[in-house]
Amino acid sequence: MAWIAAGYAGICAILFFAQRSLLYFPQGRGDGSGELLRLLGDVLVSTREMAGPEAVVYFGGNAEDVSLNLPDFRAAFPGHSLFLMHYRGYGGSAGEPSEEGLFADGVALLDRVVAAHPNVTLIGRSLGSGIAVRLAAVRPVSQLVLVTPYDSILGIAQQQFALFPVRWLLRDKYESWRYAPLVSAPVLLLAAEHDEVIPRASTELLRTRFQQGNLRYAVIPNTGHNTISQNQAYWEFLRPD
Repeated sequence: MAWIAAGYAGICAILFFAQRSLLYFPQGRGDGSGELLRLLGDVLVSTREMAGPEAVVYFGGNAEDVSLNLPDFRAAFPGHSLFLMHYRGYGGSAGEPSEEGLFADGVALLDRVVAAHPNVTLIGRSLGSGIAVRLAAVRPVSQLVLVTPYDSILGIAQQQFALFPVRWLLRDKYESWRYAPLVSAPVLLLAAEHDEVIPRASTELLRTRFQQGNLRYAVIPNTGHNTISQNQAYWEFLRPD
């Protein structure tokens, strides 16, 4: 039986040391990425800067080149400045991604944006939803939009690796449930009808964490995790009133 215990311990070690390569999939940056803001000297942000109080700050998914969203965001938010962060290790940004690192970068970006554009719509998609929820819990924003969000990465990982002590192995837990009750801004939560990545139960559980008087929830029909933004209904929900 010793070899079974050794094998189990070996798999735990592999999961521990390889975990961030399983969670983060850094992408390059497209040529049409707009103007670039250099944040803290190391992190790049694709931008469309405009005069006025309105802005959108966007945190994307774990395998997303956020700059590719700029044309659609320009059309959906014609009067807003746009700020789309390239995570550490993504799109030319230096460093390696981690939960605490991405949150620190998010705070720095949001503080910089709010100083010039006080009415911020904060959008987080998939992985980025965890960053956005936490930011909205500690910084004032005009609206929080979450696309294909989760209650926690830890909860999903525990389901996927049920035989292993994930709680003790996982570094980046992204516990959105912990921060959701602290969000005072209006919240729009958008789920994909056929999300094959984030279990619907996790999204529904997160839904219950927010102050319900501030929450709108919609399921975009005939969409999956990676195709939700291809549906016109998605953009109709995002466009400001």
